[in-house]
Amino acid sequence: MGIHFFWFRRDLRLHDNAALYHALRSGNPVVPVFIFDKNILDKLQNPRDARVTFIHDTLTGLQTSLQKMGSDLRVFYGTPEEIWPALIEKYAPSAIYCNHDYESYAISRDERIHRIAAAAGVAFHSFKDHVIFEKREVCKDDGMPYTVFTPYKRKWLQKIQEGVQKVEDSFYLKPYPVEKYIAHFFKTDKPQPVPALESMGFERSDIIAPPKDVERSIIRNYHETRNFPALHGTSRLGIHFRFGTISIRDKARKAFSLNETYLSELIWRDFYAQILSNFPYVEKSAFRPEYDRIQWRNDEKDFEKWCEGKTGYPIVDAGMRELVNTGYMHNRVRMITASFLTKHLLIDWRWGEAWFARHLLDFDLASNNGGWQWAAGCGTDAAPYFRIFNPDAQTEKFDHQLQYIKKWIPELGTAAYPKPIVDHKLARERCLTVYKQALDGK
Repeated sequence: MGIHFFWFRRDLRLHDNAALYHALRSGNPVVPVFIFDKNILDKLQNPRDARVTFIHDTLTGLQTSLQKMGSDLRVFYGTPEEIWPALIEKYAPSAIYCNHDYESYAISRDERIHRIAAAAGVAFHSFKDHVIFEKREVCKDDGMPYTVFTPYKRKWLQKIQEGVQKVEDSFYLKPYPVEKYIAHFFKTDKPQPVPALESMGFERSDIIAPPKDVERSIIRNYHETRNFPALHGTSRLGIHFRFGTISIRDKARKAFSLNETYLSELIWRDFYAQILSNFPYVEKSAFRPEYDRIQWRNDEKDFEKWCEGKTGYPIVDAGMRELVNTGYMHNRVRMITASFLTKHLLIDWRWGEAWFARHLLDFDLASNNGGWQWAAGCGTDAAPYFRIFNPDAQTEKFDHQLQYIKKWIPELGTAAYPKPIVDHKLARERCLTVYKQALDGK
């Protein structure tokens, strides 16, 4: 029987993995493959990028698990356009299996590999795994995609619960029983090591990713604790959703019984993914084209102070320092820092989006883009442009005792801490004027 390849990408787990399940169920011997993609890695600016370390560690764990089954994980460093022709020539597989990826680079990459495979007579199969619903699986009655979250959520929930008495019986939430077919992994007694980080131009990061096991009490109390950055009140599972080390189906099933607010956050993830699929121009432009007329100040010195956490607004600066030092920023603080950059400083949301993309462990194009456009007022379901967060009011409401702020700004209250780089009242008036002029077409 011809072998089948399974190509790991954003689905770094053996359990409840859609394409892996289908590959194994075919009955052909399955060779798992991962490619450290130079097209992606060459764009990373930090040789100690924590995400590369996380992927490397995860692959090492996967390989250990597969070797215990008498199989192996083949890990390569190069471009997919180089690696796949060589693999096809060497092994003459009958099929390549993988899961969908919705980002523009990934779509064009998969189209290229699909053509390479087809030219060699190799089937290319791709499956939905990263989200519960994709593209236009949840759409309006006229077939058009939703651009407002609340009706999207309503239809999403309706579709999940159609024809079932218990949510866990929903077709869309059922796990793929990979374990039933693990005997079909390709057997080998010649394991190949995962390439060393150093061989790819990287070093091990000191940043440790949050664990993927979360106490149920955190999810159960999520609606009460999620807005307070000093508390450990969120799951911090973003990196695991990003790289698929956990199953979205598993987490959604549990969220139904544990916390409706947490479930809504998972639905937001699907919502932004379908926005990127149906309106791919949002990757570069405002969802609402009229917002592309905004005359951004784009002051590079102000941007640098924002990046460094030296704006003189403690809640903003604490968030920016947390991001650079840990690869994480609390969701409430993400909104505050993004609003400050776009509205107080009138700096293009794309600058901030790129900074977050560079540092966030959980960077996901669809969610990052959606969040930034929401903050800037130019996206789907966005905060109205005249709603401008007051950093002091946000501090009073969500970090009243300054526990979060003092953790990241030990020099607070001393001469070492900078004065505010902009006056809130003046910045607000300036923002309203500039936005209004753009939207009025002036």
